[in-house]
Amino acid sequence: MKNTRLVLIRHGLTRWNKSGRYCGWKDVALSKEGKAQAKRLRKLLKDARFDKIYSSDRKRALQTARIIFKKAKIVKAPLLKEINFGAIEGLRHKEILKKYPVVYRSWIKDPYKICLPSAESMNAFKKRVELGIKKIVRLNPGKELAIVCHGGVISILISSILKKRDFWKYVPKGASLTVVEYKNGLPKIKKFNETKHLE
Repeated sequence: MKNTRLVLIRHGLTRWNKSGRYCGWKDVALSKEGKAQAKRLRKLLKDARFDKIYSSDRKRALQTARIIFKKAKIVKAPLLKEINFGAIEGLRHKEILKKYPVVYRSWIKDPYKICLPSAESMNAFKKRVELGIKKIVRLNPGKELAIVCHGGVISILISSILKKRDFWKYVPKGASLTVVEYKNGLPKIKKFNETKHLE
């Protein structure tokens, strides 16, 4: 039986990404640069044939998907939206250090152990993403799938496959490609954080 192949695309840049603001559930649109990145992805993937295209329900992911895949049908996958950063949404590193110095430093050190004020815990986020991916894989055996989502979503999936807890290490760049193949339900990372098309 053919493997199920997931081409995971991190959305293009937003103004919040550029200015170093934490952006989770907040619905921020792509910046001009982000739209240009998505157009480069469209060029790169023009000959690729996908059986189905999924996207997180956040504006930045949907915009990226629509630029790349034009009029193709896009299935919304709300389980694959970014982690909810709670009280630090929209804030920069320096601002957070002023407001929540102790909890923020501890969270950066080990986000699995510490939860930010009114935020989603890393373990809850991991469960949600794993559930979303499992559902997509189960519904599409042997298919080629494109999934437009977020840095945190890709990181939690990759670190979970590698059985690592180093969340920050596996956050890919904006408009990057990561490929995961499932054979008999077992995932294998084929490509991570591919950005040659952006050079």
